[in-house]
Amino acid sequence: MSIHLVGGGQRFAHDTTILSAFVAEAAGRAEVATLPRIGVFLVTEDSGVEDAARIESELALAGACEVVARLRVEGGAFELADLADLDALYVGGGLTPAYATALEPLVVEIRRLVAGGMPYLGFSAGAALAAEQAIVGGSKIGGVAVSPEETAEDLEEVTVQPGIGLIDISVDVHAAQWGTLGRLVAATEAGLVPGGVAIDENTALVVSEGGLAVTGSGSVWQVTTDDAGVRVSTVAAS
Repeated sequence: MSIHLVGGGQRFAHDTTILSAFVAEAAGRAEVATLPRIGVFLVTEDSGVEDAARIESELALAGACEVVARLRVEGGAFELADLADLDALYVGGGLTPAYATALEPLVVEIRRLVAGGMPYLGFSAGAALAAEQAIVGGSKIGGVAVSPEETAEDLEEVTVQPGIGLIDISVDVHAAQWGTLGRLVAATEAGLVPGGVAIDENTALVVSEGGLAVTGSGSVWQVTTDDAGVRVSTVAAS
């Protein structure tokens, strides 16, 4: 099974390329003659009902499934019982620090479930938090701007904290659209993270036992270090 990291976007109501593989993997774990149960975990300013309905319709277009919405208002936290009887896990987008707080009680169990074969899809915040060391927000390092202020997520300094730990590199999202690639480069140069990937909107990096794959309409930007400094390369979606 795979870890699907999506950089955000709005195209999923009419383009199932990214979601279809995830739903198919969920179906592979479901009991015979039953629809796969996909837990959709959302942390929102309001009730989250409209967001859950939109995601349910997008997933339904990608394949037959039953969506189990797990909703929390910002500041709340999920419970271990929220993970019961699921075939796959979808962690949505929103305020990344709020997702980090809400998911904290589930981190160990999510790692166990994914290690056991449960498919995971992280969308925006859910992708960033899949990392071992997660970039949760901020637009400055040492008071110097490294990305647009709109990317700060209520934090001033770029903040890195333990994530779920599904992958060992850091992840930033909305790369080309929001200018977050510069934040990942600066965080790597400053030693806040060891490197990572910045994912465009409407694009997914899929991590599986077979290696890495990129799907969607954008690119995944890889940030690494060597003796010459920080290097950036890009892998176009195929």
